[in-house]
Amino acid sequence: MAKLFMNRTKQLEEEISAYLDQVSRSGLIFYEAIKSYILDDKDRFNEKFVTITKMESEADEKRRSIKHKLYTYMLIPESRGDVLGLLENMDGIVDCCEKTVERFSIECPEIPEFAQQQFLNLAKFSRKAVEEVVKASRSFFKEINLVEDFINKVHFYEHEADDVEEKLKRTVFQSDIKKFSRKVHLRYFAEKISTISDEAEEVAERLSVYAIKREI
Repeated sequence: MAKLFMNRTKQLEEEISAYLDQVSRSGLIFYEAIKSYILDDKDRFNEKFVTITKMESEADEKRRSIKHKLYTYMLIPESRGDVLGLLENMDGIVDCCEKTVERFSIECPEIPEFAQQQFLNLAKFSRKAVEEVVKASRSFFKEINLVEDFINKVHFYEHEADDVEEKLKRTVFQSDIKKFSRKVHLRYFAEKISTISDEAEEVAERLSVYAIKREI
């Protein structure tokens, strides 16, 4: 019985690691999709859109499987609620990445050349925030003393994304674009991309609390 319990715990650890891999990849695919869109590489953008849509469904399945095992086998009962909360919050990041790419696919915003690099920078900082919160989450399970270091990096990249977002919106609204509706459309997409770093920061803040609870 003891050996079975240990095997199940190992399997759970592997599933959680695989789930975090999905979250990390969603950030990378999101960035590559936005980059392809801005470079007007429609085929590559569509390929990334299909990939991230499939990835979002797979991540949901992995999360449900982990939740089932946690309750069915009564694994890590002292931290089960925090683990489930972490997984639910991480799921929000994957959803946000997928929905943002989907919005680009549906609405096809016209990104002016003068704003393209700012959009790329915004997507890059959002991606980096996701990468760091995934590292923080891995540390929560393996090296809890490193959690806060990665969380600080999440805050840094979220702040960088906020700065780029603000400058981007100012650039757009001070530009000679004639249609106000187009300016609003560009502002909307800047906010959608920045939301991903916001989601990562929200997870980081909750993770910081979970880490403190474990150390008490």
